[in-house]
Amino acid sequence: MTENVEKYKQLLETVPCNLCGADDYEVVYEPRYEDARPDEIMETFRSSGDEILLDQLVRCNQCDLMYLNPRLRAGVVVEGYSEGEDPNFVSQVEGRERTFAKSLKMIEKYKPGKGRILDIGTAAGSFLAVAQRAGWEVAGCEPNRWMCEWGGEHYGLDIVPGTIFDMELEDASFDVVTLWDVLEHTPDPTKVLEECKRVLKPGGLLLTNVPDMDALVTKLMGRNYVFLLSIHLYYFTPKTLGAMLEKTGFQMFKHRPHWQTLELGYIFFRAEAYVGGLARLGGKIAKALHIDHLQIPYTMGQTLVLAEKK
Repeated sequence: MTENVEKYKQLLETVPCNLCGADDYEVVYEPRYEDARPDEIMETFRSSGDEILLDQLVRCNQCDLMYLNPRLRAGVVVEGYSEGEDPNFVSQVEGRERTFAKSLKMIEKYKPGKGRILDIGTAAGSFLAVAQRAGWEVAGCEPNRWMCEWGGEHYGLDIVPGTIFDMELEDASFDVVTLWDVLEHTPDPTKVLEECKRVLKPGGLLLTNVPDMDALVTKLMGRNYVFLLSIHLYYFTPKTLGAMLEKTGFQMFKHRPHWQTLELGYIFFRAEAYVGGLARLGGKIAKALHIDHLQIPYTMGQTLVLAEKK
């Protein structure tokens, strides 16, 4: 155990606040390095990763942004996302497509003329597929090479392996940029948002969803909140996300709870990391009743944010 702790600590780096640049923070949750598995980083960074938070969570005393510090080095994070397979994640594409179809209708209220849409961290490409069917011209990137290949085979999409910085995009070339469950994963969210601004047309729309640390369920669950994960490097509230958007050239004009749709059996499976035997029992009952594939809308303290390029 001690060997794993030391090996894990060697992968860490300390970082200043990504919003205001300060190095002045209070500890929200102490680290749990004794549970670290440094030789299984690929498992941690798969899209369906549910490894409970191991790292120290802090809150900036100057601007209130919450982030992991110290945290896994940026190179380790990107490499971790690039490798491995994730059949559990792609097993849920039907529910994800339902979620994205509703979200696309909301986007089209603000961009009825459609146009070009960029999805950053698109995973297997479900959002891009839904948007393309609706008449949008689409582009996307995804660090995980297996996901890119799956999206190409299943949806016929040409997903760029890597990050937005690997795409070599032209200035003002997109009408909409989306980051579904992505911003909290990025080593430098400010830099990502600045790049989003660069590739958006004037008045372009940015959409992102993040776990909301101000949500009631988040506060009630405390350290057991389901989105306190090792793969999430930043934790936002509407206030801190709004400030980061303002800093990077956006104006947030709407935020609301974000609802997603997944199979009941999959929800129980993902809950096993938090409630163990109770979730396994629920999964067995759902399977016995033949309702494990039932599509269930749910929200767990996630916020959907819309912003416009200033």
